[in-house]
Amino acid sequence: MTLSDRPVQRIDGYLPIEDHGLIGNCTTAALVGRDGAIPWMCVPRFDSEPLFCALLDQKRGGAFRLAPEPLIASHQRYIPDTAVLITEMTGPEGRVRITDCLPLRAGADLSEDAPAGRNELLRRIEVLEGRVRLRVQIAPRGGATVAPHGAGLRLALHHQPELDLALNTSLPLEALDSLHELEAGEQHHLLLGWGPHTHRFQARTPQELLEATLLVWRRWMRHFDYEGPREELVRRSAVTLKLMDYTATGAMIAAPTSSLPEAIGGPRNWDYRYAWIRDAAFSVYAMSDIGMTHEAAGFIGWALDAVDRAGWPRVLYDVDGHLPQPERSDPELEGYRGSGPVRWGNGAVEQRQHDVFGEILDCAWRWVRWGGTLDNHLWGRLRRLVESANTEWKNPDHGIWEVRTAGRPFTYSAALCAVALERGAALAETNGMEGNSALWRAEARQIREAILEQAWDPELQSLTEHLGGGGIDASLLALPGRGVIPADHPKMIATTKAVVRRLGAGNGLLYRYLPEESPDGLPGHEGAFVLCSFWLVDNLLGQGRLDEAQALYDSLCERSNHLGLLPEQIDPASGAFLGNFPQAFSHVGLIATGIKLARALKNASTDGP
Repeated sequence: MTLSDRPVQRIDGYLPIEDHGLIGNCTTAALVGRDGAIPWMCVPRFDSEPLFCALLDQKRGGAFRLAPEPLIASHQRYIPDTAVLITEMTGPEGRVRITDCLPLRAGADLSEDAPAGRNELLRRIEVLEGRVRLRVQIAPRGGATVAPHGAGLRLALHHQPELDLALNTSLPLEALDSLHELEAGEQHHLLLGWGPHTHRFQARTPQELLEATLLVWRRWMRHFDYEGPREELVRRSAVTLKLMDYTATGAMIAAPTSSLPEAIGGPRNWDYRYAWIRDAAFSVYAMSDIGMTHEAAGFIGWALDAVDRAGWPRVLYDVDGHLPQPERSDPELEGYRGSGPVRWGNGAVEQRQHDVFGEILDCAWRWVRWGGTLDNHLWGRLRRLVESANTEWKNPDHGIWEVRTAGRPFTYSAALCAVALERGAALAETNGMEGNSALWRAEARQIREAILEQAWDPELQSLTEHLGGGGIDASLLALPGRGVIPADHPKMIATTKAVVRRLGAGNGLLYRYLPEESPDGLPGHEGAFVLCSFWLVDNLLGQGRLDEAQALYDSLCERSNHLGLLPEQIDPASGAFLGNFPQAFSHVGLIATGIKLARALKNASTDGP
């Protein structure tokens, strides 16, 4: 073993969520475990049926496994500034390196609104030392019929008969489960292809595919612009967010997985393989601030197209800008560590969430600032949203956390309606469009006053989750970042203290709310929500508490896994990852807060003692 190797341990038969890395091609993605398995991959795109989903059922889900038999220990690392992942594994008599990627087209530009992937998964094998008995097991969900096909095999899937797979390999394979005796210096590859081109002659060698993919990623990272704390993690977060960008349309998904539990045992398990207007808008802000302005503009165009197509904004869409499939449970899969149900689709698409008005208007405002054209047709759509924000802000909705109870007039939703009114007024004034900008600005001020008065609880000494009272909600920490209430406002300072006091889970972690005080219609509990802690850092910075902010930011960065990836939630007791993984929201927080911290540190050094 090497110094960086760790034993591979499972819990209830499952690898910990944090023991996985992410690869992708900006059309779909896969998780690769430290055990050499790919237990999650959906093809041909993010929201397709999973080809491998042992992540959600170790026995029936299926996986693509490459590992020494027996496997003793392993470690993983990315090739810097790329999505190419290396897993090195130690067996009793030798070591093997697996290099995994979803190859990109030679010469592809990840800044273009065009597919860059080749509809292939490349797994490259190198025996580093000694002898290795390598298990090769390809087990699609539901099984497959195998037939010889050129230098490999053709797979006819039982569960997805329309998806024809071809496996090209340098190993002598006759079946989907085999054992191979390999010696130091041997190199092999497995190239799994799908889609309309799986039968063509592969003119490029595996080495050429790998080199082209590395070059494409490195070329894209030349746009990266950040100097500040934890730069290596900010760089990794940029790549991770890019892996959630569906480049064909500009959509950005919330996470590449479905149904990873927010608490072991369920049932808080959701499908996140869709584009939420809110989540993706947060991603836009983060990406644009580190030089990735094309991704930001691409999403804004996608969001405005989706609204223009439907005439009214929904909370989330599929990557094409259409409504996703209805939410359903999958009775065939037990869920991660028995945490059912496994869900496909997401019922939140039917909810009313008024903050979407502010997200879209803010996107449109940025779009125009970056040179986008605001024509009369688009303005007609946007003006309708501004006017809706003007009337809806005091009405109940389901809020940023998508509660499954009756709606409430959530404070965050009202605040984003104020953002919609402010942005609408600015767009009308700067572009000569029709609209009562003076009235809209006055209404935005009224909303701020209502939040400070109606959401304030003098006993709690805090703003609360909804107008008129309720529990404390960590989304209140986002109000300064949205320009609604300054972080150093006395009531915001008090709210920050109250959030830490009431929602603190220990060591800087925060619950987003307490279900017993803020009912969400679901049984059970959940972990600490990572993004909320980054919002806390932002407030500490805005209140001049620089040392505390820097210490908390560092501690959150230290919670990333061995590859620099973050989940949606963390178990405060064990530090284990929970929820869908990796989570765009969490990486947005790491980037956006890093930028704010870098500015604060620079200002502090300039001001001097």
